[in-house]
Amino acid sequence: MSELVFVKLGGSVITDKVQPETARPAVIERLAVEVARALAVRPDLRLVLGHGSGSFGHVRARQYRTVEGVSTPADWRGFATVAAVAARLNRIVTDVFLAAGIPVWSLQPSASARCRAGELVSLETAPVQEALARGLVPLVYGDVALDEVQGGTIISTEQIFAYLARRFYPARLILVGVVDGVFRGDPLREPSASLIPEITAENWQEVRTALGGSHATDVTGGMLSKVEQMLGLVGELPELVVHLLSGERAGALEAALVHPTGAVGGTMIRQQDGP
Repeated sequence: MSELVFVKLGGSVITDKVQPETARPAVIERLAVEVARALAVRPDLRLVLGHGSGSFGHVRARQYRTVEGVSTPADWRGFATVAAVAARLNRIVTDVFLAAGIPVWSLQPSASARCRAGELVSLETAPVQEALARGLVPLVYGDVALDEVQGGTIISTEQIFAYLARRFYPARLILVGVVDGVFRGDPLREPSASLIPEITAENWQEVRTALGGSHATDVTGGMLSKVEQMLGLVGELPELVVHLLSGERAGALEAALVHPTGAVGGTMIRQQDGP
């Protein structure tokens, strides 16, 4: 049986989030090679890839306050600018993954996404379905979107993945960031902060206070927002397991793809405690 896995490459790991519009090509290349190696070992894997915007989309979106709505001519010019810089990073990721032998097909979310007050309510899924059927790897990314209430907004890769997960039912969703899971504190500032290996509905309130915002500019929410979104999603899809791990740790993504039940570090988010 094939296994469908969603993988997001966070903007925190594929870009330098404190330097505007600065990619980390060596990291992107390494992650692409890890995915290629995993697919060679496990040809049964079907993947949907996504990536964040990091210092590309987030910095410009903060400048134009796009997530708060789009109404004036200046707002709409900003909307177009944010779309352009997000697509620029996507072009980099696309080219690197194709060079690694992974047949990615970039799908521009803003071409069909529609939101209502910041919530994604409509997205064309036929291209994703066709890509998977043809042995391609659909690639989506954080982007702008039209919004019927506030004109325009920003949609995160997590929002896109949640929308797609409710229609394609992946077994796993892997979020690759700069930190190795969820910690009781910010490990970038507090090296002694301890890892939380598993988050479920049962221990969520206990660990919630340990989470805060992102280390750098992020208009779609920090770690707290991401964990809340994922915990809500596994509540809807009880068979889904979400895995947060570090893309800075060489081999971590490859290991997670090849060994779905192995001890590969990071944090698991699931409906109830695992074995």
